[in-house]
Amino acid sequence: MSKAQYAIEAEGLTKVFGDNKALDNLSIKVPKGSIYGVLGPNGAGKSTMINILATLLKPDAGQATIFGYDVLEQPQIVRQLIGVTGQFASVDETMSAVENLVIFGQLLGLTTKEAHKKATKLLEDFGLTEAAKRPLKKFSGGMRRRLDLAASLLASPPLIFLDEPTTGLDPRTRTQMWHTIRKLVADGSTVLLTTQYLDEADQLADRIAIIDRGTVVAEDTPDGLKNSIGNETLILTVKDADQTEAAEKIAERITKTDVKIINTRQIIVPIADSGLAIDLLIALRKAKIGVKEFKIERPTLDEVFLSITGKKPKTEAKENENDN
Repeated sequence: MSKAQYAIEAEGLTKVFGDNKALDNLSIKVPKGSIYGVLGPNGAGKSTMINILATLLKPDAGQATIFGYDVLEQPQIVRQLIGVTGQFASVDETMSAVENLVIFGQLLGLTTKEAHKKATKLLEDFGLTEAAKRPLKKFSGGMRRRLDLAASLLASPPLIFLDEPTTGLDPRTRTQMWHTIRKLVADGSTVLLTTQYLDEADQLADRIAIIDRGTVVAEDTPDGLKNSIGNETLILTVKDADQTEAAEKIAERITKTDVKIINTRQIIVPIADSGLAIDLLIALRKAKIGVKEFKIERPTLDEVFLSITGKKPKTEAKENENDN
């Protein structure tokens, strides 16, 4: 494999469908051995970007490489290095899951023994062992989704595109999928993950790019994105309502910020440094102001998403083929 520094380097990618500019000078760099999350509202360009990087679609402008190989000039090499969610097409609906996976593995160049071994392991990883010998026509939608994901990992590709991989999965299977994704990276793969679940990106991604109107509008670690829109907030509840104003004044003195009283016994205190929370609690104790409850809240990725794109994340939406 190429000794390129990045698994993915894309610069100035542009793609137009009629009057719609799906990608507008989009650029990203994905480090090897990482999980790179991509967030964006519907129609932002996420799937169009993946289709170009996977050699399924040609850009109107710009360039991209996968491990140093050009997606336009060296597509055959690129295709050997990637796995794409949903690429699985069953050979026969009347055949079992394991039979279909083995045949598909053979089509990818695996020996029958290798294909059977990997199929058995993947069916176990995705909770499909009990259904391994069941014909696909009897699979539920969620089971087919898991089988599609398993198929995309048969060849153990160094770069895996997971386009909303857990949409429609139950919480238990979703957690299993998270474990599988982490294991893939621990074993040396790189993952580009698009998702509508912001908590999923927060849990998994080393870095996150937010795409809107076909271009990257923000890119950082999950913590970096959260910190970009504000500081932590201390929510403090005093025991005695008569001491709320005194607590407010002490909080303003310690943190040098504007403090809000939101009910008779509760105040909200913005804090730039979590150490100030300890100083505040000590000051309140010295002033003999009893504290019933306190908690520190950080900005969420939902708030980041809304702040940057002006839109609320839609957790169940799915993009249209040519609009994204």
